[in-house]
Amino acid sequence: MADTIGARLDRLQSAWPVWRLIVLISLGGFFEFYDLMMTAYISPGLVRAGVFHDGARGLFGLADQATFASATFLGLFLGVLIFAGVADRFGRRAIFTGSLIWYACATAIMALQSSAVGIDAWRLIAGIGIGVELVTIDAYISELAPARMRGRAFAVNQAIQFLAVPTVALACWLLVPRAPLGIAGWRWVMLGGAAGAVVVWLIRAGIPESPRWLAARGRSDEANRIVAKLEAASGLPVTRPVAGAVVRERRGRLREIFQPPYARRTALLALFNALQAIGFYGFGNWAPSLIAAQGHGVVKSLQYALIIAVAYPAAPFLCAAFADRFERKHLIGAAAAGTALFGLLFAMARAPVVLIGLGVAITFSNNLMSFAYHAYQAELFPTRIRAWGVGFVYSWSRISTVFSSFIIAALLGAFGPRGVFTFIALAMVAAIVVVGALGPQTGGRTLEEVSA
Repeated sequence: MADTIGARLDRLQSAWPVWRLIVLISLGGFFEFYDLMMTAYISPGLVRAGVFHDGARGLFGLADQATFASATFLGLFLGVLIFAGVADRFGRRAIFTGSLIWYACATAIMALQSSAVGIDAWRLIAGIGIGVELVTIDAYISELAPARMRGRAFAVNQAIQFLAVPTVALACWLLVPRAPLGIAGWRWVMLGGAAGAVVVWLIRAGIPESPRWLAARGRSDEANRIVAKLEAASGLPVTRPVAGAVVRERRGRLREIFQPPYARRTALLALFNALQAIGFYGFGNWAPSLIAAQGHGVVKSLQYALIIAVAYPAAPFLCAAFADRFERKHLIGAAAAGTALFGLLFAMARAPVVLIGLGVAITFSNNLMSFAYHAYQAELFPTRIRAWGVGFVYSWSRISTVFSSFIIAALLGAFGPRGVFTFIALAMVAAIVVVGALGPQTGGRTLEEVSA
């Protein structure tokens, strides 16, 4: 039954009803990314407000920005490692909704804190909700999008989510130096993300459960009704389900991802995630600080970072034009090479125009890599363990960022941007080798073919 449902979904191709669902799901991811990418843009404001300390004078004798970033990614790590499997057990829609509320409440409480300890503690708790949400979104979209448009679906998903980056950058630029109504600007930035998540929760009624998940759980009648509505709305003849016994797949277990034929995929994706996070978040979380280290003040660095942030949503939209024309792992390798090259050039630049141009190039490369590997890792596991698999391998990017945040802080202090981008370039070269040598091909194949 699951194979039949999958074939019917793949027949929809590029129909608007499917795109509508992808847009609605992606809106949930928008506020997750707003909160996630807030790390880089709000930290200078917290330093300016005296909540965070500059340099290695924060908690435990470490940089407060590094501790803030580490708390974020430790929460993400715990969320994806411990709770990712709940989406395989209880369904994509229920966990999508629940994790949104979790993160919104934790972020609202974080905005009320006045100490680094309080902010970091609630940041960790919010990170758990964000981690579960992002894994669920990847599983959701991979199961809804037809094979021929899966790359474009993830590109559009990332573009909508990444609209959050210039949004939070603009909010920080406008609000952090000020105190509207006598309330510190950084508090308004945090409350904005929490309020937006509640709005998305209210529109969740328009999103059905994943038909592939329902079919795998033996709930074939529900799966057929959802797919029939999509077929009718797309102008296709509604497929009459074949009568017969309902087949329910066995319940997925975490241990399956460590057994053949998935163990090798799990290993290479875990290593790749640990490496790619160094490039993506090494620049994304530190962009204003890296620009400031090139001789520009806090206000200017936030302004330049805002301009660079506009590339976050623009890059995936541009990439959507060729997302399904090239093999996924080749796109990942080309993007990693771009991040390494442009990063090394960024470290040598000083002029604002050059810094902004190279920052945009790094962002474009990182976002190409991001949407490609998000699609790639979701394709490599079957429906019954997709959230488990994606959650486990994705968790390595989170724990990698916990440690790399401190490494980057130390390198920035000791060697400046050149030390940081040399570290990033080495990680990107290793990522190219891992995916290029070991990764299977997935382009244009159905989920059932790839995961078999």
